[in-house]
Amino acid sequence: MKNRSLIFIAAAALFIYSCTGCKDKTGTTDQVNNVDITLFSPGAYSYSAGDTVKIMAKYPASLKVDSVVYSLDSVRIGSVKDSSYIHILTDTLPLGTRLVSAKIYQAGKIRDVSTNIYLKSGKDPEKLTYRVIKKFPHDTSAYTEGLLYHDGYLYESTGEAGHSELRKVELETGKVIQRQKLADKYFGEGSAIVDDKIVMFTYKDKVGFVFDKNTFKQLSQFNNNVGIEGWGVTYDGNKIYLDDSTNRIWLLDKNDYHQTGFIDVYDNHGPVEQINELEYIDGKIYSNIYTYDTIIVIDPKTGAVLQSVNMENLWPQADRPKNFDYDNNVLNGIASGC
Repeated sequence: MKNRSLIFIAAAALFIYSCTGCKDKTGTTDQVNNVDITLFSPGAYSYSAGDTVKIMAKYPASLKVDSVVYSLDSVRIGSVKDSSYIHILTDTLPLGTRLVSAKIYQAGKIRDVSTNIYLKSGKDPEKLTYRVIKKFPHDTSAYTEGLLYHDGYLYESTGEAGHSELRKVELETGKVIQRQKLADKYFGEGSAIVDDKIVMFTYKDKVGFVFDKNTFKQLSQFNNNVGIEGWGVTYDGNKIYLDDSTNRIWLLDKNDYHQTGFIDVYDNHGPVEQINELEYIDGKIYSNIYTYDTIIVIDPKTGAVLQSVNMENLWPQADRPKNFDYDNNVLNGIASGC
């Protein structure tokens, strides 16, 4: 069960695709009339952002092709009239698995081959530091899932079936001055202020709720079939970002909450899993990593982890009780002032 009972606030080679015909270790192979065509790269399956990837359609010299048209994620990126390489620049591409495909035109026939390249961040995240400016009281019985700071108040969504609710909280005192409880069957998760509304998601129930920001009156309920689960949420003024326990952040339409895209979060080692509570600050996404004392800063265009900060000493180990519950007492909740 995904419980949290402690809140901290921080302000701001190639993969093989199946196809008709036979395959080899460099990509898909199309075999028509006993002629093999393979999509080939002299590099490896895995690349770092900033690398230049070379791709070519490899076929016998006896096969006289009219042209070869290359696409990246179904978007045309170039064409050649022979078996020469094309070059793919990766410095601005979204990270993760990208599909490279080629259409070979020859004698009125079109032959398709494809393969994947895998992109991770090309840079070690910058290590940030922090200092504690002030501490505020907080109800430790609240399983904090979403956290917002708006017009001098904290807006908090809490979890645990039977105890999930939306709260408006006085920052200085920790006093709850307004609340809206969810039905007992729901486990509440992240929330975001979207214009004059508050949108709140649930953990595994595949539903979300829309509340009036001022009155907390529930305005509507919607099905959420995006992602594995509902976790953290934030809003950039145009679109909603929702994560789901993995390294994926989904992009949602702010009006009807349907999926419009996604980014996958990677550092220079690979995918960063369990990205959790989200906050959009100055054009970047901040996220804590669930069960770790880490906050990362993400490029929302590529998914690259730009910066990270270790918050372990926010509550020093020596100050924690001997029976400290490390599974449930975890760093969670990021709020920026507005």
